[in-house]
Formats: sequence, C-alpha cells, structure tokens
Amino acid sequence: MFPKIGGYCTLDVVKEVPFGFYLDGGPMGEILLPTNEVVEEVEVIVEKEVEVFIYNDNENRVIATTRKPLAIPGTFGYMQCKDVNEFGAFLDWGLMKQLFVPFIEQQKRMEVGLHYVVYVYLDDETERLAASARINRFVGKTEIKTKKNEPIDILVTKKTDLGYKVIVNNSIWGLIFRSDAYRPLRIGQKTTGFVKTIREDGKVDVILRKAGLEGLNDAAEIILEKLEKAENKTLFLTDGSDPEAIRLTLNMSKKMFKKGVGMLYKNNLIELEIDRIILKE
Repeated sequence: MFPKIGGYCTLDVVKEVPFGFYLDGGPMGEILLPTNEVVEEVEVIVEKEVEVFIYNDNENRVIATTRKPLAIPGTFGYMQCKDVNEFGAFLDWGLMKQLFVPFIEQQKRMEVGLHYVVYVYLDDETERLAASARINRFVGKTEIKTKKNEPIDILVTKKTDLGYKVIVNNSIWGLIFRSDAYRPLRIGQKTTGFVKTIREDGKVDVILRKAGLEGLNDAAEIILEKLEKAENKTLFLTDGSDPEAIRLTLNMSKKMFKKGVGMLYKNNLIELEIDRIILKE
C-alpha cells in the first residue's frame, strides 16, 4: 500500500541519519522519520519495516511518525485546545505538530484549555490535515450497515435531558437513553455499544450491552459501582480472595461475589487478572 498524508502504512527503513531515519515512500520518495517522532517502545532498524503515520511538519514537509493521533481523516476525536492565534485554533491530537482548526470551522471561538469534539479532514487545496468542530456537516452521510444487537463503535459528544448523544461508527447520530446508561459516561469517551433500534430517520438508539442478555444481578451492580469509583477502575479481589476481604470491601458473601463477577465477565464489562478485576472502557 502506497503511503498517503493522513494514513497509516508499513514502510521499509532505508537508512539511518543523525536526525532520524529515511523510509521508502514509493512514489512519494524517501520520507523522513525524525528521531523525536519515534516513541520509546518502537524499535527502528535499517532494512526492516516500521508502521508509521504520515503527516506534514511545521514547515509543511511530509514526515512519518510512530506516534498514534487521536483521530485520522474521516473520523472524529475529542481534543484539547492548546493555542489560538489570528488564523484559528490548534489542538493537541497526540502528535508533535498540533492540529489546525480554522475560525470558519469553529462552532464558536475555541478557548485554550477546553476540549472539543472535532472531525479530522485533509484540506484539498493545501493538502494539509485540519479539523472542524462543525461536526453536523459530517454526521449522517452514510447509512448504518449493522443490525439490532450488533456491536458498534460510539463516541460520546453531549449529555442531554434524554441521555447521551453519540456518533455511531464515525457516520451517524445515535442516542443512549438515561435508562440504558447503566454506567457513567464522559464526553469524548470512545467505547463499544450495541444497536437497540434503528429509527425511520436513520438515527440509532444505542445500548451498552446486548439486548436479551440477563440483566445484571444485585452483586454485579454493586461490583460495577465500586469499580467505577475505584482508582484506575481496579479492585484487588479475585475468586481466591479471603471472604472477609470481600465482605469488608463489597458487603457481600464470597458466593455472591463470584456470581457477580461471572455476570460482569459474561457481559464483557471486566478483565480478570491474577490478582485483580479491571473495568473495561
């Protein structure tokens, strides 16, 4: 696959230079992977391949990075405004160079320190990556191809009187009713949901667990609530924990605890490790 601005690709490492590495970009020629664009956990070796994201640096040169942006062209992300000047705003999207939002693409003037849901796009005229906070222009452009009870990707954009307004599969609007939001959600959160109903207008009612599954029992609800409030969403309890430790933490018997954990695991809400339970995002 040929590299393109705003996309991921796997390229051959051609040579190493004092300031980074050159990659074989095919028709784009050699592409620089600067040293400061290589994250610690990635090892770059000449004559080996490396997965990179392609974008433009501050001087509009095409470069590569092993960093992962919060969103790529054609998708939505939740980003913090880091700077504003006479041309627009600049967002932190996980890369060295900040993402530009022209004033014309802002719902209202962005403020430094605040977070915004934006759509990332490649500007056809400048061939530079940019973002828009006028997300209504980019939602509802395609029909959802999933069916009832099938998993979907959701991005929480707003809390309303009815519940939470979400973007489904980077394409259409959805709603999680308050009665279906069994756990707290935050604006900008990306998670997995399930189709509850597809309305005639194409919008989707979303639930956070499959319809038809047995509802969570009392023990599962208590454990879930504790996990939500716990540091790092983690409880240091397992099937092998002392019954007294379980009682002191959750005010339930070990038998109830095991049933509750089993229910949460069945619904894919938790991860089980040797010494702990972790709430999934």
